[in-house]
Amino acid sequence: MSRSIEPTRLNLKTDLKHFYTPPVGKVVVVDIPALNFLMLDGKGDPNTAQEYKDAIEAIYATAYTTKFLLKKELGIDYPVMPLEGLWWADGNRDAPRENWQWTMMIMQPECVTDVWFAEACRQAQRKKHRPALENIRLERFYEGKVAQTMHVGPFADEGPTLEKLGCFLEEHNYTFRGKHHEIYLNDMRRTAPEKMHTVLRHPFA
Repeated sequence: MSRSIEPTRLNLKTDLKHFYTPPVGKVVVVDIPALNFLMLDGKGDPNTAQEYKDAIEAIYATAYTTKFLLKKELGIDYPVMPLEGLWWADGNRDAPRENWQWTMMIMQPECVTDVWFAEACRQAQRKKHRPALENIRLERFYEGKVAQTMHVGPFADEGPTLEKLGCFLEEHNYTFRGKHHEIYLNDMRRTAPEKMHTVLRHPFA
């Protein structure tokens, strides 16, 4: 690619803003289309499990390597999107944290194909060997109708916000389906808990 070519900038955070910025204190309904994600599955307490820490490191490494690869080779630039997580525990929200199961993920633009993804994984592994990279995948994920709201503060204080989501579904005769979904608008590795902004999302039928 010629150095004189100006990169094409994809405004993902602007174009998808209505999916990622629900109001604080209010539940809204959004129809989420099929989107591409880097995904990595695991199990365990996110506060203590090494598997979780390794997964976060690997998925960020892949996301940034993919971004810079496409900018260099295709002249396409875009922001790395927020970390997201699907959470479940065999249908029991009160299960011990060590039994929690999760899929961590970062949304990818349509230009990230299987070929570019595979090359990004190879490059990320060459920079630093990470066993978790062997399990990362690029997958199309469709969520459909969801109820979501914004939680501000520590994860431990999500209870009332989750209750508000549950009450909303009940009041409108909606049935919860799928997995609880969280979107971390701040980098949890660098942000004080009280300043965290987290989208809490429940898919419904």
